[in-house]
Amino acid sequence: MKIPLAVIEARPTPVPETALDHPREWVEFAHPEDPTRVIRADLTWLLSRWQCIYGAGCHGIEHGLPDAGCCALGAHFSDRQDEKRVRAAVRRLNRGTWQHHRRAFADYTTATELHGEPATRTASRSDGACIFLNDDDFPGGGGCALHGQALRDGVHPLEYKPAVCWQVPMTGDEQVVERPDETEVIVTTVGEYDRRRWGAGGHFMPWWCSSSPEAHTADTPLYVRYRDELRALLGEAAQRALEEICAARAAHPLVAEHPATTAARRLAPA
Repeated sequence: MKIPLAVIEARPTPVPETALDHPREWVEFAHPEDPTRVIRADLTWLLSRWQCIYGAGCHGIEHGLPDAGCCALGAHFSDRQDEKRVRAAVRRLNRGTWQHHRRAFADYTTATELHGEPATRTASRSDGACIFLNDDDFPGGGGCALHGQALRDGVHPLEYKPAVCWQVPMTGDEQVVERPDETEVIVTTVGEYDRRRWGAGGHFMPWWCSSSPEAHTADTPLYVRYRDELRALLGEAAQRALEEICAARAAHPLVAEHPATTAARRLAPA
């Protein structure tokens, strides 16, 4: 994907991002159906007005690939089930819907490491972007080929895409925590996937959406628009409980509103 210099120079300069460290409101509650699990959620993030602006003002995370969004990098599969699900979705693609069409799993994936452990990720195009990324002018449709196929099939994109692709910029970390009474619980933390989550290199990306006022322009809070994703992360019972908590909190002014949402409101035309 080669972008003419004149086009790059004509792009608007990104609005300054807000600071990474700022006050946040958190809530913690027991899973309604599993006493061994606890949900810990960042209300500042879930009540923010963040939305994905890919193709509608996204500046991209990689130098030289402003139109690739966060598809400028390949996606690591979370587990074998994740690989299996994507493999089934790939069978629904063809040369007319996937610009870089590959038949075999080994041709659109590559072996790598993640946190020192063997892992599998999607392969890269010649410019380094994800193999599933179609160019904007591709006749079958630009953007993620898997995302486009899901929309054509009338299903949610999370059913076809690698898990990390539909979760970002949401986190769903799990950690076993031992309590003072020597009991253990699994704590699932739902929060913002900010620059730091990309590792040290995240601080050098030219732009990232979660702290950009340009991406905090949705009409509804994140927890409403990401209902399906939260249900996939937490299960239906926990997602419903979290939604009730978020709705109750939204009825009152937030003590710690996301600064990018605040900035976006200030920047909006009167």
